[in-house]
Amino acid sequence: MQLITEKLIQDLLAIEEAPCLSLYMPTHRHHPDNRQDPIHYKNLLKEMEQSLLQKYSSGETEAFLAPLEELVENPEFWNQGLDGMAVFSSPKLNKMVKLPISVESLAIVADSFHTKPLRKYLQSTDRYHLLGLSRHEIALFEGNRHSLDEIELTAEIPKTIEDALGEEMTDEHLTVASYGGAGGESSAMHHGHGGKKDQVDLDAEKFFRVVAKAVEENISKPHGLPLILAALTEHHHLFQKVNKNVALLPEGIQVNPSSVSKEKLAELAWEVMEPAYLANLKSYSEQFSQAKALGKGSDDYKELAVAAVEGRIGTLLVEADRIIAARITNLVTGNTQKKDMDNPRVDDLLDDMGELVIKMGGKVVVIPTDKMPTETGLAGVFRY
Repeated sequence: MQLITEKLIQDLLAIEEAPCLSLYMPTHRHHPDNRQDPIHYKNLLKEMEQSLLQKYSSGETEAFLAPLEELVENPEFWNQGLDGMAVFSSPKLNKMVKLPISVESLAIVADSFHTKPLRKYLQSTDRYHLLGLSRHEIALFEGNRHSLDEIELTAEIPKTIEDALGEEMTDEHLTVASYGGAGGESSAMHHGHGGKKDQVDLDAEKFFRVVAKAVEENISKPHGLPLILAALTEHHHLFQKVNKNVALLPEGIQVNPSSVSKEKLAELAWEVMEPAYLANLKSYSEQFSQAKALGKGSDDYKELAVAAVEGRIGTLLVEADRIIAARITNLVTGNTQKKDMDNPRVDDLLDDMGELVIKMGGKVVVIPTDKMPTETGLAGVFRY
């Protein structure tokens, strides 16, 4: 799984040469359901073609769509799908991203890339990281309330105890015979001299300390997500002892992650994560209600557009599946104008406003429809 990062979004927003083609669609992980994905994709390309032809010649339109059409005849790509995908194309950039979430089908041609679904994923409050831990190796996952996918580890994060300790392993001179242990993790029978158990425990403590620091520096700090530990019961206390990562939730999963299916692991993880997720949503809703009562909040998109260009929005709540077909026509005054989404110069107003708030140092949070505190699709808390 490729991690979706703020840098990816910033790279997309840096592109200023129109037209910017943004395509989103749900995909399927398994055969035979994934056979319909290329067909769906081609239909979205036809929508883009109709939008482009409103402004560009048939020859220009054909040239703009050519990089996207190459993907149609790539069976390897369609056979390795996740739950969704996004494709971005402009005269200066062509990029494809596989998504661990299902997304609404969208084919948008505009002056800038449509990044709201990516930001929806990054700014959703249901995301978490999961660390699967044993005495000898780790696995890292990123999940949400719908899915759990393993992350490919970089060189900065040791996967095994050998990677972490190397020649510092105190028990490498021992002959180890393994047998099946509780919870699916193998225990070890050690034959050698001295305090064998103490040496093994010392190695485990060193390993856990290295892992805790590496995950904190390379995963938790850059992404700011809660971290759930999945390990045998006896490993939880030792890991908590050496851990300094404030993202680690106090409640974890008391099971060896390699002994259960990924589906079961996702289910157990959400049982841990859901209470924190619901409390977070409630907190955002209450903050907005209090701000609005004091005259420091609004759910009117015209008022919020003006506040966005002035840099006055501290937090903007955006409804997950809402689209407002309008654009900010003046980045000085914040004036807005409603348009037809088929117009190749029009993107989603919520998307544009979210970009502005982020550029001005504010925070954007995507809220599920049933938890949104307003009927208008957005809610802003002013700095002043």
